[in-house]
Amino acid sequence: MKKIVVFYSLDGNTRFAAGVIAQEIGADILELKPEKDIPRKGFIKYLWGGRQVFMKEAPALLPFEKNPEDYDMLAIGTPVWAWRYAPAVESFLKKAHLKNKRIALFCCHGGSRGKTFEKMKERLSGNEIVGMIDLMEPLRMGREKAKEKLVKWAHTI
Repeated sequence: MKKIVVFYSLDGNTRFAAGVIAQEIGADILELKPEKDIPRKGFIKYLWGGRQVFMKEAPALLPFEKNPEDYDMLAIGTPVWAWRYAPAVESFLKKAHLKNKRIALFCCHGGSRGKTFEKMKERLSGNEIVGMIDLMEPLRMGREKAKEKLVKWAHTI
């Protein structure tokens, strides 16, 4: 089975989780990169990120290095912005034609995952969701504990 971990990360938390998952399941990695990303520092990032979510924006992404349609199983990761998945992930879901795939979902957040998984599952209808996991700021709250949780989860998907 051909596997890939697809993710967007602004602060590095989701990138950390994606790396652990990819290593555990023997998957390729595809990082989603917007042509123009929001600021990474300061309070302004929350305003711009929240605005993108509420306005249902889907920023243009740089070309993919790998074709996600070539994979049987995908783990898709996102930070949580305004209780939803990041707009870059929305762009990916619009661009990639994913049907009849095995999909695992993961997210990183600073408070609550909100409706992140529910909204992602709606967008991914026609696929089999094989697992979901959320993490509270793993880079700040404890890498080792987060890694243990991810490793254990990875063996279930």
